[in-house]
Amino acid sequence: MNAEFPELASSRLRLRALALHDVDALFALYSDPQVMRHWSHLPWHEPQQALAHIERMQREREQIELYPWAATLADDDRLIGTCSLFALSRAHARAELGFALLPRYWGRGLAREMAALAIEHAFTNLGLSRIEADIDPLNSASCRLVERLGFRREGLLRERWRVGDTVQDSAIYGLLARDWRGSGGQT
Repeated sequence: MNAEFPELASSRLRLRALALHDVDALFALYSDPQVMRHWSHLPWHEPQQALAHIERMQREREQIELYPWAATLADDDRLIGTCSLFALSRAHARAELGFALLPRYWGRGLAREMAALAIEHAFTNLGLSRIEADIDPLNSASCRLVERLGFRREGLLRERWRVGDTVQDSAIYGLLARDWRGSGGQT
C-alpha cells in the first residue's frame, strides 16, 4: 500500500500527509474537549498519544488503504485540523469520512472545504461510489455540514458508543457518487 500519498488543495486549504512535526498541533486538536465532545473516545491526555497516532497511521498505510490527512491553510504548513478517508473497501467501493478542526477555525467553512476535497478525491481518483459518515446526532454542526455536502441521513444506531460515563447514539449518513456528480460536486 505504500503508494505516494496524495496531496489535495483548494485556494484556502491543503491536505497533506500527517508528519512527525505535527505532534504538538495534533495533540492540541485531539486533547481539546470542545473538539472531542462528540467523538467516540475521550480527549487525549498525553502528547505521546499524538506521536503514537502518527506512527500508527504511517504503519497502517503500509498495509491498508487509508488517507489520514493533516489540514493546513494554503500559505502555512501548521496543522489546523484533520480529514480522513478510512475503512476503505475496494470490494464495496466505499469509505468512511472523518474530520476535525481546531475551534479557532470554526465558522469559516474550512471543515466543509476539507471534506469536499476528500470526497472529490474519493469519487474521482479512487473510483469509490459511496462515502459514509458516523456522527453523534447531538453534533448539529457536523450533521448540517455533511447535509450541505449532499449526504443523506440513513439511520440511527442507538447507544452505539460508550465514552467515559456517557452513552452516545450514531447518526449514519451516506453520499453516493452519482448524487455528488449530479450536484456538480460541493465546494
